Amino acid sequence: KRIFLLGPSHHVYITNATISQCTHYKTPMGDLTLDTATIAELHGTGKFGKMTKGVDEEEHSLEMQLPYIHKLLSITFEKSADFPPLIPIMVGNTSHAKEREYGAILAPYLEDETSIFIASSDFCHWGTRFGYTYYLPSPETDTEDGLQLRAGEKPEGPPIYSAIDRVDRLGMEIVESGDYNAYIEYLETTGNTICGRHPIGIVMCALESLKIAQKLNSRSSNFKFLHYERSSQCRKISDSSVSYASAFAVVDCGEERTTPNTSSALTSLDPSSS
Repeated sequence: KRIFLLGPSHHVYITNATISQCTHYKTPMGDLTLDTATIAELHGTGKFGKMTKGVDEEEHSLEMQLPYIHKLLSITFEKSADFPPLIPIMVGNTSHAKEREYGAILAPYLEDETSIFIASSDFCHWGTRFGYTYYLPSPETDTEDGLQLRAGEKPEGPPIYSAIDRVDRLGMEIVESGDYNAYIEYLETTGNTICGRHPIGIVMCALESLKIAQKLNSRSSNFKFLHYERSSQCRKISDSSVSYASAFAVVDCGEERTTPNTSSALTSLDPSSS
């Protein structure tokens, strides 16, 4: 019935979430319609801003998902007129309290078996050009004991790319756990430059809201990561890389039965940020 597409803001600094004012998005394969009725409902909460057309056109975190969405919809539906419409939401530098607030607002839509949520994100952006050179000196090092490598410094422990891998996978494990507080602690401790950390946090908070309201049955699952890659293998401080990860969750809000009442939430890699 509807597809919620959440992505981080790369070009403007905002501390809230804003929604597209367009009625359609054009892709190389054809148009995608926006769900103006649901967008109006969300604006009615007074919590969402409005994207200008210029900001909407500039934001690649949303744009890069559109061809994939169109392709999958064209496989699923015979006619483009039957495609479910989009609700594109650009998320800024939201506070923990705001992420919980947005999660609570979006939870009823996530509970709806006819909704799908997509959160667009990369994972770690590592290198001096990103201002992030976090390094774990050994496989046993706790995240709070990590350090930032300095220019010209040669690490004596594992290769840099292995340390990046470990930091990312620790974050992925926490996202899979569904523990939002642990997710926040991880981000604050490591500073991992996950560009879609706020959209991911909002979806985690929506899941948390459903759990608190006891609307998820015992078979419901949290995110499960499917694939992980990096753009290159960093070996020295002058190298850089961007990590990519993809995950999904099937949200079961129905009674215990053979065919569950499900909606879906996904995080998606955004290959353009590098």
